[in-house]
Amino acid sequence: MFGLHENANITFATTETYSLFGSMLSLMPKGGGGGDGVSSDEIIKGIADDMLQRLPVKSDFYSFGLPWLVADVAELYPTDYEESMNTVLTQELLRYNGVITNVRATLLQLVKAVKGVVVMSTDLELMAKAFLNGTIPTLWSGRCYPSLKPLGAFYDDFIRRLSFLQTWINDGSPAVFWLPGFYFTQSFLTGTLQNYARKYKLAIDTLGWDFEVKRESRDDLPAKADDGCYIDGLFFDGAGWNKVDNVLAEQEPKVLFIPVNVIHFVPCEAKAIALSDTDYRCPIYKTSERKGTLSTTGHSTNFVMDIVIPSSVHADHWCVCFPLIFGSVHRVGSFPCAACRCVFLDFFLGCIHYFLCLSSSLQLYCINTHEESD
Repeated sequence: MFGLHENANITFATTETYSLFGSMLSLMPKGGGGGDGVSSDEIIKGIADDMLQRLPVKSDFYSFGLPWLVADVAELYPTDYEESMNTVLTQELLRYNGVITNVRATLLQLVKAVKGVVVMSTDLELMAKAFLNGTIPTLWSGRCYPSLKPLGAFYDDFIRRLSFLQTWINDGSPAVFWLPGFYFTQSFLTGTLQNYARKYKLAIDTLGWDFEVKRESRDDLPAKADDGCYIDGLFFDGAGWNKVDNVLAEQEPKVLFIPVNVIHFVPCEAKAIALSDTDYRCPIYKTSERKGTLSTTGHSTNFVMDIVIPSSVHADHWCVCFPLIFGSVHRVGSFPCAACRCVFLDFFLGCIHYFLCLSSSLQLYCINTHEESD
């Protein structure tokens, strides 16, 4: 692609491949197996049972249950004028409770429908097809945070988010926050600004952000930031990072995404912020999809904020490739169970069979055409 990094060709080819394979997968038959094969119903039930097992109603780790008993958590983390993170935590639990309830209810209904206990509705049928295709069901995506991951990676990420919040409940506010783990990221950022404003008796609307990309690893950082917060879990797209000079750099060949070091978000007065010509305003998105829609809260469903990071060249240099930071890598993840791995293997075997049949058909067509011409 003219004017772009050579990695842009890889990204383009990968996107086209995913699109092609997705179309082929949607056209494959979903009938039951025969002989020693595993039927579609058994595969769907195996995936659902495995997911339900990983989402317990209550356990030693999830001592407040799933969904969480927010009223009981609020007794441990009451509303505090000097600690807005308590309110952020309880609000996040309420948002994820809606996702947990929806996921568990639809999984239970799907299992019953496969067994024949209840009628297989249109929504459940679409959910079953999504399980066989390895995609996120619309019953989930419509009532959930944005994600471009396939089914297995999406569910792993979902469980990790729940674990992040439960660890916060058990051990207290973390020293380094996993930013992609928040359902509503803007509430966390506002809570951080509010803590700073109340600590120094400043008006919150006069504050802005300063940013420092740390050289230290997560484990080498102090217990907590005195002001602001440490965040991690982000990735660069469209650029690399020079660890020697600690500045933005060009991508290395064949390296599409790289993890971002821990970033210190430091609240400060907006009038004190001064940018140089080499400071690049880098947008943060929840997913690698460079777009979003305006929600009822006035925030984008995907865009989070711009952060300022240092660069070794003029900031205008990055206008073509437009580097960004995002929190959720779009990749093929692990599969939730052996049955789902079978689906993925069957899919690739089906693709090979499809191309072999197509090749044979083309050869036969060429032979017939040649004979007719003679």
